[in-house]
Amino acid sequence: MRPSRTVAIAALTAALALGSLPNLVGSREPVSDGPIEAAAFRNVILAAIGVRSTKEIGTPDPVYAAAGQIDAASGFSERGFGPAPAPPPDRVAPKVPAAPTTWDWKPPRSTVTGYATFYDNGTTAMRLPRGTIVVICSSTGCLERVVSDYGPIKQTRVVDMYRPDFFQICGCGWWTGTMWVTVRIY
Repeated sequence: MRPSRTVAIAALTAALALGSLPNLVGSREPVSDGPIEAAAFRNVILAAIGVRSTKEIGTPDPVYAAAGQIDAASGFSERGFGPAPAPPPDRVAPKVPAAPTTWDWKPPRSTVTGYATFYDNGTTAMRLPRGTIVVICSSTGCLERVVSDYGPIKQTRVVDMYRPDFFQICGCGWWTGTMWVTVRIY
């Protein structure tokens, strides 16, 4: 009885693959017992034990002692507890300008609204020159990116975003493919 054609092709393919695999991978066939190559051995330099100091370190010389040493009678106080030390009388208080309690984006050159999609190229794609700074905002957050690719292909989309960026500001499930965004172009 003759084997089927599929079995014959599978057996031939397996035989060819096994025969050529060691050469493709770059491995060698095992050799029988023989001498070990000299290149396998190399010198290992260890630090000499005689060079190390085995003496105990004594108390420091009184000349190098700190001005305020801690002894058994010393007490500790934690920061924030107890009276605050008074500033020196000759110290001038600095004048700090009033900082605004809120901040604002620099006004953009233009603003575009529409649908955003994601893809896995690791880039932000818009129909703008590469290097243009954009801030992409959705209902749950904003992020600033640099346009690094041209797109999206569909005219109904405004921006293609890298997948982690998309879901960072989307606030939606993994099954969502689009979201409504406002893109500020700087």
